[in-house]
Amino acid sequence: MASPRSGPTVAVVGSVNLDLVARVEQLPAPGETLTARSVTRVPGGKGANQALAAARLGARVRLFAAVGTDPLAGEALALLRTGGVDLGSVRRVRDAPTGTAMIQVDDDGETTIVVDPGANATLTVDPAALDADVVLTVLEVPDEPVATAMAASGFTVLNAAPARAVAGDVLAGLDLLCVNAGEYGALAAHADLEDVVAVAITHGAAGAELRRRGRVVAHVASPPVDAVDGTAAGDAFTAALAIALATGVDDETALTRACRAGALTATRPGAQPSLPTYEEIDVPWPR
Repeated sequence: MASPRSGPTVAVVGSVNLDLVARVEQLPAPGETLTARSVTRVPGGKGANQALAAARLGARVRLFAAVGTDPLAGEALALLRTGGVDLGSVRRVRDAPTGTAMIQVDDDGETTIVVDPGANATLTVDPAALDADVVLTVLEVPDEPVATAMAASGFTVLNAAPARAVAGDVLAGLDLLCVNAGEYGALAAHADLEDVVAVAITHGAAGAELRRRGRVVAHVASPPVDAVDGTAAGDAFTAALAIALATGVDDETALTRACRAGALTATRPGAQPSLPTYEEIDVPWPR
């Protein structure tokens, strides 16, 4: 992985949300009403999370996103701004609110998440603007900007979350697809994922595997941690793996660093506040 002073340029095409996080003893069953221990407001959104994760790992990051003109926008962008992410390509939309996510987190760090996309659903991107070493996108934005990002000339990465059908020709052009096991199954039902150059599949506490053209080339166990909140663990994993592979790190080392990033993120509450730095993941584990 590149050092913080020589990190790659990264363009992230994705979502910005303000997360409303309720801490509960256990996740509610259908029809059940629970009393939360606390409710907090935290910047989130998979695109924003991955942009900040990449910046904390030393990359020079530009975010392509859309937010409303409401008061939530400034709150949702606050950590990105202080974290050094270039927000010059974040559009302010007058007729749609800033995206929000309603998140419940239980005592084991498991989550349920409901997202109102708001302005994220209006995102469009100029292909000529995506001039970066790494171009990363997520499925919390419409198909058009996803396809635009995947057609860019850099090292292209799709974190296919939340899962939905993606055109096979879009997937075939990817350099890296990042999914959890459930998302992999959902995508595989509609497309031949063996055509994708590299596919990383996360298995929660069991770690992750990396496949190249359908063949497993690396499998890494997740570091044992006491999970507090898994909200942005996949975002940290994706950013760390993308930067490592794009800068020539070997498969097993790249996957190890990505698993460290995801595991460390899960030990902290909130989405963006929990994201680790380069120094935190590029050391022997446990710390």
